[in-house]
Amino acid sequence: MISMREPAVAGSFYPEEQDKLAKMINEYLQYAKVDETYSKEAKGFVAPHAGYIYSGRIAAYTYKAIYQYLQHKKVDTIVIIGPNHTGAGSLIAVSDEDWVTPFGIFNNDHEFTRALSKIKGIDINEAAHEEEHSIEVQLPFIQFISRDFDIKGVFICMLDQSYYSSELLANAINKVKEDLEREIIVIASSDFNHYESAEIAKSKDLPAIEALEKLDMLKFNDIIERVGDTACGFGPITVAGLYAKMNGASRGILLNYGNSGDINNDYSSVVAYASLIFV
Repeated sequence: MISMREPAVAGSFYPEEQDKLAKMINEYLQYAKVDETYSKEAKGFVAPHAGYIYSGRIAAYTYKAIYQYLQHKKVDTIVIIGPNHTGAGSLIAVSDEDWVTPFGIFNNDHEFTRALSKIKGIDINEAAHEEEHSIEVQLPFIQFISRDFDIKGVFICMLDQSYYSSELLANAINKVKEDLEREIIVIASSDFNHYESAEIAKSKDLPAIEALEKLDMLKFNDIIERVGDTACGFGPITVAGLYAKMNGASRGILLNYGNSGDINNDYSSVVAYASLIFV
């Protein structure tokens, strides 16, 4: 019997009542406008993972793009990669559990998960996922837009976000996808710069985003390190970008960028958010 990963942040990061959650996500998706010309050709996606009141409107741009993609392309499995904020568990940890949200059970692609775990450097480890929010907050959006499709998930938490680990993971995902003949999409979960003024956050984030628009993942990592950008999921973003390049993507498109000050009017110390696609 497969065990369940129960919600850790329902009721805090997003509503735990199904009707309130559906209403909120639907409103955000209605607000988001994305050019379908690009989204139907996307190979990778980036979405923020803060509380929905802060980052939900920006995340909705990514999920509008994914919804449009699903109208054109068959998808078997969505691979969601998030950073490890808690420090628990292994360096690259996949979950072998099915995940529960207020919308119900989101099934794990266990065959894909277990194939990944056979690659050196990648482990099945539930401790990394137990209290981690970066993957969980993506799931209600995914369930809402994919409710008419039979899609499973692969859940990966990165404690080691080095370029080496990002490359290893991107190659592993691509190999397993080909070995199992899966149609997949890859979502990177990340916020951008943290707890500086909106002006400083923008001055750090925009050069990094420009590197993503050129799909230059080495330069992206170099900028993050050089300017001290505290984007928490730079490793997952790197994985998504490298995977997209392997599958024919040539550039990134910034769909939306903002920060927590847009909601609470405090621009002196913000968390910044971006939605991107790789096409």
